[in-house]
Amino acid sequence: MGTPALLPPAAEAARYALLRRLAPSMRHHLVVNLQPIGMIYEVMDRRLRAAEPNLAQVQESAGKINGFAKAALASCIDVIGWLAPDDAAMVAPGDAVRECCALLATSLSFRGYALRNEVPETGGTVRRAAMRTLLSAALLHLADSRPAPGELTLQAAAEADAVRITFGFQAVPADRPHMPAELNYRAIAWEDLEALAAAEGVPIAREGERIVLRFAWSARP
Repeated sequence: MGTPALLPPAAEAARYALLRRLAPSMRHHLVVNLQPIGMIYEVMDRRLRAAEPNLAQVQESAGKINGFAKAALASCIDVIGWLAPDDAAMVAPGDAVRECCALLATSLSFRGYALRNEVPETGGTVRRAAMRTLLSAALLHLADSRPAPGELTLQAAAEADAVRITFGFQAVPADRPHMPAELNYRAIAWEDLEALAAAEGVPIAREGERIVLRFAWSARP
C-alpha cells in the first residue's frame, strides 16, 4: 500500500474541522451497540445464579451479546473508514446518502433540523470517501448557515458521467422559541466545502439557495 497523497493545507484544515464536528455522532454510532452488552450480561448473570438456571434463557442472552458484539465490531471498522478512508472503496449513491443521514440525523435533530432523503436508487457506483466527506460537510454547512428550525433535503439525478446531488434548506414554523445549540467545534464554512471538493476532484456549485455536487461514476449505471 502506498503512502496517501498529502492534502492541500486548506483541505487538511477543513477535514480536521469536519472530523471534529462528526466526533459526537461517531461516538453515538459506537456506543449504541456497546451499551446493551453490559445490560444483557447482568441479566444473564442473574439467570446463572438461580438455583436451577434456565439454559435456554442463558443461551438466548449469549446469542444477543454475540449479535451486539458483532454489530459493535462492524461499527468500529466503519468509524475507522471515516478516519482513514479507503480511496479504492466504491458505493452506490443511495447507500452513501443513507449512511450519512443515519450518522447525522440525531445530532441535527437536537439542533432543530430534520433530514429528508429524496435520493432514488440510481444504479452505478462512486467513490465512497468523496461521498462521505462531502455529503456530511454539505449537510453541516447548511445547518450551520441557516437558522433552526428547518428541513434539509437531499435529491439526486443520474447524468451521463456523474451523479448530481442537490442539497436544499426549507425553514419551518417554530412551535416555540428555539435556542441555538452550541457547536462542539467551529462551523463548516463554504470555503471548507470548496477546499474539500477541490481535493476530491468533485465539482461544486451554488444554485440559488441550493448546493450542487457532481460525483463522477466509477461504474456507470
